[in-house]
Amino acid sequence: MEGDPKKVIQGEIEAKRAERSAGLLNFKTANRAALDASLRPNPKDLYHGLWYEGEVCCLFSDSNVGKSIYAVQMAEYIAYDQIVLYVDCELSDKQFQLRYTDDDSGALHRFPDTLYRAEIDPSRIDFKNLEKQIIQDIEKAAKLLDCHVIIIDNLTYLCNNSEKGDVAGLFMMSLINLKQLYGWSILVIAHTPKRNLTDPITQNHLAGSKKLINFFDSAFSIGKSARDENLRYVKQIKVRAGAFEYNAENVMVYELTKEGGYVHFEWKAYGSEREHLREVDESDKTFQVERAHEYKRQGKTVREIAGLMGISKSKADRLLKIDTMSQTDKNGTNGTSGTSGTTKAAVQTGDLWYNKLDNNEND
Repeated sequence: MEGDPKKVIQGEIEAKRAERSAGLLNFKTANRAALDASLRPNPKDLYHGLWYEGEVCCLFSDSNVGKSIYAVQMAEYIAYDQIVLYVDCELSDKQFQLRYTDDDSGALHRFPDTLYRAEIDPSRIDFKNLEKQIIQDIEKAAKLLDCHVIIIDNLTYLCNNSEKGDVAGLFMMSLINLKQLYGWSILVIAHTPKRNLTDPITQNHLAGSKKLINFFDSAFSIGKSARDENLRYVKQIKVRAGAFEYNAENVMVYELTKEGGYVHFEWKAYGSEREHLREVDESDKTFQVERAHEYKRQGKTVREIAGLMGISKSKADRLLKIDTMSQTDKNGTNGTSGTSGTTKAAVQTGDLWYNKLDNNEND
């Protein structure tokens, strides 16, 4: 006999396992991978197809559009089914309380007891390792609460150097690691830089490094409607699970309202994004020219400028050929009379170019 049969079998099993890993990589046949995955339940839709279980998702929009209000609304909805941890780096507890208090009666809105709100204690911050510390403490809090759904408001606070690709990448990899270790679902709220309201929202409007969007499983954005001060629309930007339901032709339209102590987005209808964009006027045309040149001064390529402005490369190239600053003096003023004919002529030249741009928009 060549030894204990149990040890022989165990040795063969371990050998096969060794053949299926190489350092950081675990591998198996595509058929086996699909079969193993089929034995686990499909991810659950957490909120209207925008965010699924086990995803690191991003919600982004401009300031004062209501992304934190929408995120709390999502958190409350999910908390009726399971524990949710909302990490609030935006509001103090007093600001949060005032937002959810009836203006007339003073009554507080009642949230489910399975919704937990956390805020950072400034006296305990280690500024040298802030990002690492926050990630570790979020992990501790979620484990203490036995929580699998986490909302982080917002990315700018947690990752001050999100514009730098390497820093943003390391931060996002830390969140992805939490997802993979525990199966957690994580929603990160982020900002957009100033956006011209004539432009449709794209992934290029996510503030920070352009690599950021690659790390998210899914992403959606909130836009402010040009039709009404209180109207908002929600548009999907990136999808991995489920269907791409809310594209530019089928955005969700909401009204931002407050009933009693509950400030929230009230669903109104589905619609087209273009219905909620501002129509281009003469000031917008001039602004677009200036904006294209500003991006160029920042070192953006024509392709990147086109993506940021939601236009074609050829149109971006033509915008850059319009020079409204060629005869300004060193101080940025136009001649000795303040508003000379130089600027007016340049704008008129720009209008001629815009006629060409509009006529060639389909190229």
